[in-house]
Amino acid sequence: MTTGLLAVIDMQRVFAEPDSPWAAPRYAEAAAGVRRLLPAFAERVTFTRFVAPAEPTGAWRAYYARWSFALQPPEAPLWCLTDEFADRAPHLMDATTFGKWTPELAARVGPEGRLVLAGVSTDCCVLSTALAAADAGVETLVVSDACAGVDDASHTRALDVMELYGPLIRVVTVDQLIGN
Repeated sequence: MTTGLLAVIDMQRVFAEPDSPWAAPRYAEAAAGVRRLLPAFAERVTFTRFVAPAEPTGAWRAYYARWSFALQPPEAPLWCLTDEFADRAPHLMDATTFGKWTPELAARVGPEGRLVLAGVSTDCCVLSTALAAADAGVETLVVSDACAGVDDASHTRALDVMELYGPLIRVVTVDQLIGN
């Protein structure tokens, strides 16, 4: 069941470091799930990074007015993948949007491909990516125990919402996907 492309969403310092305003409290648990998935997908892995735009436009101006600490260039330390993944990212894709379903990711998945999602946060970038991929007709699997949300309740609610999109989106566990 490990066919398809694994997209590891935003395993970055800004979501890992406990003192960050955007910390995902269960980041370490999600990272453990991602580490288990990586060997099963080998080179079929894309890591993504959420980065700030050089100049926010539209509603993003209000967003970055609220979160001004994040208006930093892509090479700023907060946007780096955490150390455990920095040298394990064979393909890295940046986006200034929550959703990572970009033409680049779509090309990597292919028109009849399968997208497997893990990472943070379940209730933001994972959710946004899953819905867009499903809308494009791509079979999308979200690995619940390789994801983490802003808090447990938000994580669970986001998974519940994504399950409503079945069979386009299926929520699975690491064990279900790769076995014990």
